[in-house]
Amino acid sequence: MGVDLNADLGEGVTDDEGLLAVVTSANVACGYHAGDDRVMATVCRAAVSRGVVLGAQVSYADRAGVGRRELDVEPALLREQVADQVATLRRHAGAAGGEVAYLKPHGALYHRTARDELQARAVLEGSGDLPVLGLPGSLLLELASVGGRRTILEGFPDRGYTDGGGLVPRDQPGALVEDPDDIAAHAVRLAGEVDSVCVHGDSPGAVEAATRVRAALEAAGIEVRAW
Repeated sequence: MGVDLNADLGEGVTDDEGLLAVVTSANVACGYHAGDDRVMATVCRAAVSRGVVLGAQVSYADRAGVGRRELDVEPALLREQVADQVATLRRHAGAAGGEVAYLKPHGALYHRTARDELQARAVLEGSGDLPVLGLPGSLLLELASVGGRRTILEGFPDRGYTDGGGLVPRDQPGALVEDPDDIAAHAVRLAGEVDSVCVHGDSPGAVEAATRVRAALEAAGIEVRAW
């Protein structure tokens, strides 16, 4: 059994180099919620040199809210914004000798596209035929699969889950799992249910948590490798 280990990079709030030494895929901020051309170029070069798979982490145009505020964006505009973000990251990935291998919405867009058909379709239309990384049971993955696109099921060992399988909202108790040992144990449990586990790159202990997660997965006989 194997599982991918991904993290959010290029957001300017954590140790990207430290995470790239541990993860197998990188969700790179494309400038709309965080990051810029310099950061994207740096992350792409480092990821390619380490053999880490690159993914476009697309979001609402909301740098002030770091992409965590749900916005009512017209589908046509959202489609254009997603296409722009993917194209920007593709330019930097190509310059580094790599490619953008998948798509993952960020923050509020991740949760909105799990239930909103218009926004989910806009994200899919703006991202071509890229495989989609997302929450199991989400509308985004359902529509992607119906459209013939590859879907990658994702779990979050550093987040709490509701009884319905969704993530506990960040402003509610139990939303975050902060102890590295608890995060690692949760990752091992999730590994049999998902294709990829995500350690959030914007948490203070992101590198330690990712390192503990990888060690726990390997100790459990689970190969850590890109999907």
